[in-house]
Amino acid sequence: MQGLEGGATLTVAFAYLKMVALRLIPCLDVADGRVVKGVNFLGLRDAGDPVELACRYSTAGADELVFLDIAASHQGRKTLVQLVRRTAEAVTIPFTVGGGIRSIDGIKELLRAGADKVSLNSSAVQEPNLVSLGAQRFGSQCIVVAIDARRRNQAERGWDVFIQGGRKNTGLDVLTWAKEVSNLGAGEILLTSMDGDGTKAGYDLELTRAVVEAVPIPVIASGGAGCVEHIAEAFTQGNASAALLASLLHDGVLTVEEIKKYLIGRGLLVRPLSVQ
Repeated sequence: MQGLEGGATLTVAFAYLKMVALRLIPCLDVADGRVVKGVNFLGLRDAGDPVELACRYSTAGADELVFLDIAASHQGRKTLVQLVRRTAEAVTIPFTVGGGIRSIDGIKELLRAGADKVSLNSSAVQEPNLVSLGAQRFGSQCIVVAIDARRRNQAERGWDVFIQGGRKNTGLDVLTWAKEVSNLGAGEILLTSMDGDGTKAGYDLELTRAVVEAVPIPVIASGGAGCVEHIAEAFTQGNASAALLASLLHDGVLTVEEIKKYLIGRGLLVRPLSVQ
């Protein structure tokens, strides 16, 4: 779809995305070897063993997994490759890994460890060429750019891009940055609302919809799912291609099967559990 411009790009992109099954993606945020979950990126609590949870969600019918070493960038170290290898060996569905990736060699190491895709966040902002070089070397389908977005104050519309695990405001505008990474060759955007993260108050549909409309690549909605209705809204009102899930699944509030049955009942195109 790259190479098309203007309205033609969006028309073709939306037509294509409507034919592709919507995805449910459990997210494993890992710190010190354990899955953790917080609210607004703060107050982290233990949510279980990453390999055990990865196996559970793979068996349960999740479409993909995202594994994020959330402290790697802040602590200035690489992603825990051995844990990635163990997790990748335990699942049978596509698997994205992010956190502390700062070079082409780092991308290659994780892909060799079993990841299907890598997620770039802080490093993409600090070195945008890593996105384009990664796409050229490994293919756009392997490069996900994660964008952590926070609303500006009421006097200013829009959202700012944060990095370093939500600790640093870059001053970049989310929509401008989303367009840039798409042009650089990213194959997908993982869009997290920092305001909604862990609140279970629903995805930021305005944010999600704005980014979807700004780029011709798939957008994963993240941050705020509290019930099945919120997940459906991410697709029907936010126009997302996928929904990232954490607390709802980790805490046993809902299962992948329950969510898929609800979405199918709403007439949405998802992969049935029987073909997982």
